[in-house]
Amino acid sequence: MDNSTLPLPGLSPLSGKRLDVRFDGGMLSSDGGILLLREVEQRLRVADRLAACIKDPRSPEHLTHSLADIIGFRLMMIAAGYEDGNDAASLRADPMFKMALDLTPSDGRVRQRGVISAVASGHRQAALAVMFSG
Repeated sequence: MDNSTLPLPGLSPLSGKRLDVRFDGGMLSSDGGILLLREVEQRLRVADRLAACIKDPRSPEHLTHSLADIIGFRLMMIAAGYEDGNDAASLRADPMFKMALDLTPSDGRVRQRGVISAVASGHRQAALAVMFSG
């Protein structure tokens, strides 16, 4: 009897390459489900919609990551069970989180430490009210 598992079909390409997901390859990351969330985010664009409701207080010439990218990363963290931002530093090197952000596992680390917390703390209740109204 064949004990191999079937690949997970229908994932979007990454950097122009087909993305195959299997469940028999060992433990490379414990967050493989994040790739499914990537598919949902690509269709619903939740991070873009939330970012459009917030005025970014950062200086544009010093930006590395857009507000939508930062929100998207944080949403992925929360969905994967990382409730607070303390794990952001270690997840910057996680191959599944990189792929969820359209980077290859061999790309450098993502997000600068503290950026998520700094951006999050800069927004008040008024911004949250705009995001969650009607």
